[in-house]
Amino acid sequence: MSSPSKRREMDVMKLMMSDYAVETINDGLNEFNVEFHGPKESLYEGGVWKIRVELPDAYPYKSPSIGFVNKIFHPNVDELSGSVCLDVINQSWSPMFDLLNVFEVFLPQLLLYPNASDPLNGDAASLMMKDKKLYDQKVKEYCERYAKKENISNSTAEESGDEEDISEEESGSSDDEIPGRADP
Repeated sequence: MSSPSKRREMDVMKLMMSDYAVETINDGLNEFNVEFHGPKESLYEGGVWKIRVELPDAYPYKSPSIGFVNKIFHPNVDELSGSVCLDVINQSWSPMFDLLNVFEVFLPQLLLYPNASDPLNGDAASLMMKDKKLYDQKVKEYCERYAKKENISNSTAEESGDEEDISEEESGSSDDEIPGRADP
């Protein structure tokens, strides 16, 4: 039996050699982002998400932590944190599973078959149960707005860029006021 660290390396390498774009964080194999495409013939088809994966030291005996970096409208995904509510990852994880299972089976199943009775996003669950047509429309709007390939490549840079724009505007207006005060 291989050690957890060898298994981690093998699973991450398998994921990198598949069709998924994997971006390591801090040059290690414990944290990385994976580019994930919405399943065909689903409301999420055409959407592209950056999925943050954190592997605990005891992986594969303990489940990975999985979260959406860019926004998604789904009953089982927390809109603010991107955390995923998925029994197979959170409760019934087994060392028989690997990272490819997460991206080829578990996440597509989550998006294809949302569970509104166990929500992390109460608004999405409520809308799904009360007005399916409006729910479908909102899912597609989120895909259009937040899940385009160009949105995920620099999503963290864009967020900090937006903040910089705001602070520049604020400092620009205060810079205008400062010279006026300095004049006698």
